[in-house]
Amino acid sequence: MRVRHTLTFFALLLGLAAFSGCSPRGSADLIPLDVLFGNPTQIQARLSPDGSAMTYLAPRDGVLNIWIKRSEMEGDLALTNDTGSGIHYHMWMFDNKHVLYIQDRDGDENWRVYAINVKTGEIRDLIPREESDDHPIRSEVLAYSATHPSKVVIGMNRRDERVHDAWLLDTDTGELSLLAKGEVSNLRWIIDNNLDVRGWIRANPDGGRTMLLRWGSSGPFKEAITWEQEDELASGFVDFHSDNRTMYIRDSRDLNSAALYAYDTRTGDQTLLAANPMYDVAKVMLNPQTMEAQAVMYMEERMRWEAIDPSIEQDLERMRKAARGDFFTTSKTLDDNTWVIFYGVDNGSGVYYKYTRDTGKFEKMFLTYPDLEGQPLVEMKPIHYTASDGMELHGYLTLPEHVEAPMPLVLLVHGGPWTRDYWGFDSDAQWLANRGYACLQVNFRGSSGYGKDYLNAGDREWGGRIQQDLTDGVQWAIDQGIADPEKVAIYGASFGGYAALCGAAFTPDLYNCAISLVGPSSLVTLLSTIPPYWTSYQQTYDARTGRLPRYESGEKAGMPKAEADFTEQDREDYEFLISRSPLYSADQIKIPLLIGQGANDVRVKLQESEQIVKVLKKNGVEVDYMLFPDEGHGLNKLDNRLDFFHRADAFLAKHLGGRAE
Repeated sequence: MRVRHTLTFFALLLGLAAFSGCSPRGSADLIPLDVLFGNPTQIQARLSPDGSAMTYLAPRDGVLNIWIKRSEMEGDLALTNDTGSGIHYHMWMFDNKHVLYIQDRDGDENWRVYAINVKTGEIRDLIPREESDDHPIRSEVLAYSATHPSKVVIGMNRRDERVHDAWLLDTDTGELSLLAKGEVSNLRWIIDNNLDVRGWIRANPDGGRTMLLRWGSSGPFKEAITWEQEDELASGFVDFHSDNRTMYIRDSRDLNSAALYAYDTRTGDQTLLAANPMYDVAKVMLNPQTMEAQAVMYMEERMRWEAIDPSIEQDLERMRKAARGDFFTTSKTLDDNTWVIFYGVDNGSGVYYKYTRDTGKFEKMFLTYPDLEGQPLVEMKPIHYTASDGMELHGYLTLPEHVEAPMPLVLLVHGGPWTRDYWGFDSDAQWLANRGYACLQVNFRGSSGYGKDYLNAGDREWGGRIQQDLTDGVQWAIDQGIADPEKVAIYGASFGGYAALCGAAFTPDLYNCAISLVGPSSLVTLLSTIPPYWTSYQQTYDARTGRLPRYESGEKAGMPKAEADFTEQDREDYEFLISRSPLYSADQIKIPLLIGQGANDVRVKLQESEQIVKVLKKNGVEVDYMLFPDEGHGLNKLDNRLDFFHRADAFLAKHLGGRAE
């Protein structure tokens, strides 16, 4: 059903008399940028499997490190002392002795796996460098299990830079043993609870995917399920039941949205466990010991949990009542009696609770950003509107307090594009609203979570209908009386940065200015320089972004074709990519731009920003270019992050008339 908001309905939705009737009532205090974009005080709480210890991430000398909780008398102890980009992911092994974390160097994404012995404090690099290494080695954690408490399966591309083989790693000894060699088309390994390689997901030439399986740890893999291109992004392997026969899969075949099924690996029978006609299953809650599916979460306008196991309904109901906001578990003890739960709200700090199931007790542990308390934060409201071609689109609107409408608007575009914005605290949205701008976030076609029809509508629409969805969102905000048409900006990172450049190039009269952080400027150069270990995703990009002509055989197989070797179809495909690349329409850009780039970015290479900055400067366009030599695809280091947002703060104030620190 398509619904077009009227001004009266939208005003009621936001609790306002009418946008045209808003009047200033003074100014909200300016929230400091280091409060909005600084490091969390504590985050990522993790219980040891036996519940005897808890770790978390917190700053040490301004850099995120791993800490372990101790008594108040002893004080908490830092287990690591990283002084670079910080540690952003860690996990407990089931031996209750080791904590693993992964880390790269200055954003290069060549991840290494490290183990901390929490008893002794010893830290070991589990991916030793070898003299024979002739390319950067990248590793990733694939699976771990209570069945083998001190072992973990990792993927590592030592043999072939394009392929992650599966290795069994013993965290006690550091011993590595090869489990299975991958192929270039391998998208993902499938590992059971015995840490046996049971299968893998293959990328098919037509853009679809096939799941191949075997029974046990040896023998040939046989094709089990093929997902065509329309289903491949939403479908796939989730996890195994403890019996190692039943696996959980997401599957959108014959449905619009991805449902959760129990799949019998012996017979191929599927049993439906949970489905929603509009929204994909976004998260699955499992019992950590039996691996029984307990509940699923749908990312609707807000998170919504639905019980699969009736006995879990009481826990979900308790969690709904225990605190304000959307929630999810971040850690469980092996006996499934103690959970760590994160609650997130749109206008305040997130908070962690410890929940004990047998007593029903909730214990508040800590706020993630306590400095946000008392700040003039505002609400984020879900919205939807009808695009110019009739498709209903969804998103969120964050409005400043005490600002008269129509007001300046910043269109904040999410990355991906096969992700989505969601309700909750968004530092960018709060920053923009606090400075006096309406912040509009659009889950344009191609965004995930709304079913495959919504997602697939974005195929080959980068810079096309996707960009039109964003333009329609701005027009909707203008028509509703929210946005001043003379004061509109577009801002985003990654794909959002690409959209910002497209907005400046393809709709030059719509925006006053644009901000692009690590945004591609050319689909040709973007697709020509994807990391070697993304080779298996080329078919997805061909089908969903646009086909880059490549050699199909010979010693150049897989490499981009020289134009002299193009077929007629190659030329057509190439010209399509050119037409959707803002670099080749840069002569249409006339608005000021702020562009940020990490020098070590392996996804959106340095070339993407530098080539368009060069053209813009040649054309006399005002462009402020920020190059960060020690960053990759984003800004992990606090000083760099604050430097960028101080510059962005002043940039928007100059061109939209808002406030700045």
